[in-house]
Amino acid sequence: MSSCGIISEYNPLHNGHIYQIAKAKEQSGADFMIAVMSGNFVQRGEPAVIDKWKRAEAAIRNGIDVVIELPYFFASQSASHFAAGAIQVFQAAGIDSICFGSECGNLENLQEIADTPINPDHLHASMNAGMSYPKAYSLLTSSMYPNDLLAVCYLRALKGTGIQPYLVQRTSGYLDEEVKENASAFAIRHALKNHLSLAGSTPMEEILKSSTLQFSELYYPYLRTFLSVSSPEHLRQLFLFSEGIEYLLQKNALKYEKYDDFINACTNYRYTASRVRRCCLQALNQVTKKEAEALPPYDTVRVLAFGEHGRKWLAEQRKKETKIASRFADVPDAWRQLEYRTSLMYTSVLKEEERKRILSLEIGGAHYVK
Repeated sequence: MSSCGIISEYNPLHNGHIYQIAKAKEQSGADFMIAVMSGNFVQRGEPAVIDKWKRAEAAIRNGIDVVIELPYFFASQSASHFAAGAIQVFQAAGIDSICFGSECGNLENLQEIADTPINPDHLHASMNAGMSYPKAYSLLTSSMYPNDLLAVCYLRALKGTGIQPYLVQRTSGYLDEEVKENASAFAIRHALKNHLSLAGSTPMEEILKSSTLQFSELYYPYLRTFLSVSSPEHLRQLFLFSEGIEYLLQKNALKYEKYDDFINACTNYRYTASRVRRCCLQALNQVTKKEAEALPPYDTVRVLAFGEHGRKWLAEQRKKETKIASRFADVPDAWRQLEYRTSLMYTSVLKEEERKRILSLEIGGAHYVK
């Protein structure tokens, strides 16, 4: 029986995601739809707007059979590392194909870019410098949209795996703030933060309205204090810190009271806002270069949630001796410690009852969604 994977954050799940799930099943003809999903922190270097358990349940209720966790270590890095980690998890899970979104919708062009020796993380800078690359829409326009960039990273990570890629063209702009039926996750988060109508853009509307929402500025008091009191030598030991970024972050933490002002002040031609946020995330969670380098290869499939149909896929994988972690205790120790620590940080700004609920779920088992 075949399976198709979707690399996701569902931050939050919206109508475009549901469309992608349906198209992925149609294109791949797969028997099972498997999502690998970022946990409580996401690739932009921000906390997920609501916790991973609610997001995983929403995915199961809207066409996904099993939700697997993308470990924090992969979920909080640049596009190429994010993609490589997700494909690594899918390989461990024995996925046959994957489907991802794209602004251009042209798999051939994206594959042509993926076949070049360019580092996708620096593609924008290379293109702005006027370098010449293969004929593709993104290179001809000297710009590349976020999902196209991720698509290139996925295609590069897929080389040699035997996993078949499928492409679905996005129906909304990634950074479009307009809330409509096919609104982006960015637009929905913007609406939530500004108390605007969600206009039927997400099946999670009621859950979002009744949940405590998480935004980066909630963590800024701690981040600001930590950056201010730490020595540059100490900050230099943190994961993703390089090229003297510790001096920039410390200087602006001392200067700026508001999170958005701090991020804007740190962003320049050398450091993108996403890179700054990801570095700050490592500082929040106290992840060091030494700890990152010591992590063993990841070969375990941690299941967050599954539905009735997903039971069959899990049973099939166990027969194949896939390393399925249905319980938190089954996750290898070093990876487990990192996930729990990041959950402690994620829940630190919540009321005690909600904090205990999420931490209890973290050390529990996979959720069966009826």
